[in-house]
Amino acid sequence: MLRDQPFYQPKEATYMKLLLLLGRSGHPHMARHLFDEMLLEGLPPTPALYTALLAAYSRNNLLDDAFQLLHTMKASPLCQPDVYTYSTLLKACVDAARFDLVDSLYQEMAHRSITPNTVTQNTVLSGYGKAGKFDDMERVLSGMLQSSNCKPDVWTMNIILSLFGNVGQIENMEKWYEKFRNYGIEPETRTFNILIGAYGKKRMYDKMSAVMEYMRKLNVPWTSSTYNNIIEAFADVGDAKNMEYSFNQMRAEGMKPDTKTFCCLINGYSNAGLFHKVVSTIQFAERNEVRANTAFHNAVLSACARAGDLLEMERVYKRMKEKGCVPDEKTYTILIEAYRKEGMNDKIFELEQSDLTRLAALPVHS
Repeated sequence: MLRDQPFYQPKEATYMKLLLLLGRSGHPHMARHLFDEMLLEGLPPTPALYTALLAAYSRNNLLDDAFQLLHTMKASPLCQPDVYTYSTLLKACVDAARFDLVDSLYQEMAHRSITPNTVTQNTVLSGYGKAGKFDDMERVLSGMLQSSNCKPDVWTMNIILSLFGNVGQIENMEKWYEKFRNYGIEPETRTFNILIGAYGKKRMYDKMSAVMEYMRKLNVPWTSSTYNNIIEAFADVGDAKNMEYSFNQMRAEGMKPDTKTFCCLINGYSNAGLFHKVVSTIQFAERNEVRANTAFHNAVLSACARAGDLLEMERVYKRMKEKGCVPDEKTYTILIEAYRKEGMNDKIFELEQSDLTRLAALPVHS
């Protein structure tokens, strides 16, 4: 329609928006076609346009196409890759766990005197940490601390604390918290939420309470995530009394509970053996139109299995699929363990036959 207008002139900004849109919506080949049409219209490519197309490939795991485009850019004097090009490609490599390519891209950037920015380094840090490559993570982080152009920020802090907190390495988490503070980085609400979550998982309630009090002292507002972490800490050990107290306090402060809140409540009541409260919590969630995603259904399935009500468990599983909610590995693990506990191998066999692809990697016969 735009091309049919008498005033139409091809513009870089228009093509840029369309290339990014197609990449984000999973249509990299359409993005390539649009890019070729742009060239036919006589609009010269720029590093930014090439990077937008490269991002479309990267977002859709087409690494070979993305690297081929990088080579094309390097061969074009007026479209040399810049820090944004390399950052886009680095993120794609990290997401695909291709850390060998990450190292080669860093070497290429150094050869071209291109310094990675903080956002790029944070992405790589997160990737190394999630893959358990802590030595590489600390190497990148040390480089950031020594850099004059790529300094760590509060996002860096949150990434590092979250990585160590998630694997229960509390001492390392606390060590890096102090390092970042000494470096001059101020924590934010998310930082404190990470600490609360980590302490809660390790049942270090004194430290969890200390962080909560420190937030109040600094006038840092508690958020839904803050309360969810607190509720989850008590839910994990079946402490229904403190869990309910925290939930009521959350509502008293005007915060709307979300899906995670109800997942924690269901798990908590299940762990405490209070299955009648599991039912009332599910009904409460439905009345409040809380989104019943895969995690929510998993919590309900787990509660049914723990209560030994396999008939209801099967009904929940059926409703889950009818709603178009895709089961994940945890879903199948809950079902298989429940059937195995009751010696219902025929049910496990039925599950295998109906969901062969998803169950292929699970140890269903161990």
